[in-house]
Formats: sequence, C-alpha cells, structure tokens
Amino acid sequence: MSTGINFLIGQTSLNEQVPALPQVTFSDKIPEKQNRVTGIPVLDRTLGGGLPSGSVTYIYADAKSMAEVFLYQFTQARRSYYFSNERRPTHVLGDIQNFGFKTDDIRFVDIYSEYYMTSHGEMVDNIGNEFVDAKIVEFTEYNLKKILGEGEQDINIIFDSFSFYLNLNVNPGLIKRLTNIIYEATKSLNCLTFLYGLKETNHKNLENEILKSCDVIFDVELEKTGDKISNKLSIPKIRGRAPTIEMIRFKVGDGVQIDTTKDIA
Repeated sequence: MSTGINFLIGQTSLNEQVPALPQVTFSDKIPEKQNRVTGIPVLDRTLGGGLPSGSVTYIYADAKSMAEVFLYQFTQARRSYYFSNERRPTHVLGDIQNFGFKTDDIRFVDIYSEYYMTSHGEMVDNIGNEFVDAKIVEFTEYNLKKILGEGEQDINIIFDSFSFYLNLNVNPGLIKRLTNIIYEATKSLNCLTFLYGLKETNHKNLENEILKSCDVIFDVELEKTGDKISNKLSIPKIRGRAPTIEMIRFKVGDGVQIDTTKDIA
C-alpha cells in the first residue's frame, strides 16, 4: 500500500552492508552567491531577500518552542531532502499537511526506521549501541553523497534533528566528519542546509564546534510573561554579513507567523 511519501532511497537493514559510498569530488570552485528565499516572506525581508546560497543554518531552539515548524515551512520554497530521525516520515508528513503545506516536493530519508525498526516493522532498542550508531552515520553520509552526485542546486537539505547525531555513542571524530561532509556538500551545491538542534540536550563542547562551523544561527527562545507565552527569534550570526540585531517575535499558527510590528524590513 502506498504511503504517499517520496523516499530518496528504499529501506535497508543495518545488519546488511551499507552500499559503497559514491565517489564524489567536492568542488574547489567558489559558486556565485545569491539570496535564496526561505519560504517565510516577512523573514526574507528581514534578511534582505533571504539567506545566502551555500549556507548551513543551525536552528538552535528551545524544545518547547515548536521551532520544527520553520523546517516545515522551508520545504515550501523548493525541493527539500528531509532527513527524519526523531520520528517516522509518515508522522512528519501528517504534521506538514496539517499546516496546509504542500508535500509533493519533499524527499524523505528515513533515518528513524533504519535506527529503531527491523525490516518487519518491529521496534528494536539500538540506543547506545556503538556499532549501530556508527553505521547510521555511514548511512547518512551515503545519502548525502547521493544527493551531491545528483548535482541539483536549488534545494534544501534538512536534518530533523541534528541533536540526534550529537547524542550518538560514537567517536566525536565521526560527527565532525559528518558535519564536514554536510558543509562541503552545501557549498558544492550552493544550496541551503538546515540543522535543527535542541538546547540543553547535547554535549556542550561538540555542539559549540558545530555552532562555530555553521554559517547562520537561528536562536529560538520561548518566553513566559504573566499569562502569555511568546517565541523569540534572533539571528546572531550570518557569515559574510552583518547579523540582524533585532529580536523577532513569532507565533505558530498557519505556519510561522512573525509579528510584523517587529519587522524592520
């Protein structure tokens, strides 16, 4: 029975050999920079037209803020390769559709099922298994290099979440290698990549290394004042540009709704 989900590759098993990584070459050529819209018009105006192409953006968020809705809305701007490791793609797809967003241009890489489920659909406990954790990093790299080999440029690459990788029981060098592959692939394709990270859940030293390497940081906070809850977005880092100094207030309604009274476009 069809699930209506577009997958980048078919299901395999971590007990099987992950296919050999495609031979790819990261280009030394510096691509021409251009703005790429995010899919959130008010945010694009605040950013002066969008994010610089070839940028890796870390969405550094309070777990209670529902910042994953940014990821859902980003998929509306262009074809998106969505690495789903916290939940099965079926559930992510349902949430995206519930916001009224189209889903026909999303290609899922189902990390969740590779990690937590057998080929027969049974749940397994792989948490903390060093061998399995290393294999899932390899599986992720395989899919990244497959995307790179296709050469499509006007795309998003989305990791929901990247905290999943930071909490794997592997040598930190493997995570740094994965981060380097993500970074180089993003630059070679001149696309946009979004890494969704949750605050206060990761090893601080490794997380700081990732924050340092990323080109853009979205810092999302949840604030409680009296009987109201509000979300705030700051963008303290945009490599090659002056960062946005204003706090941007938003709420989650029909997608991300930014308080236009704070918009300084």
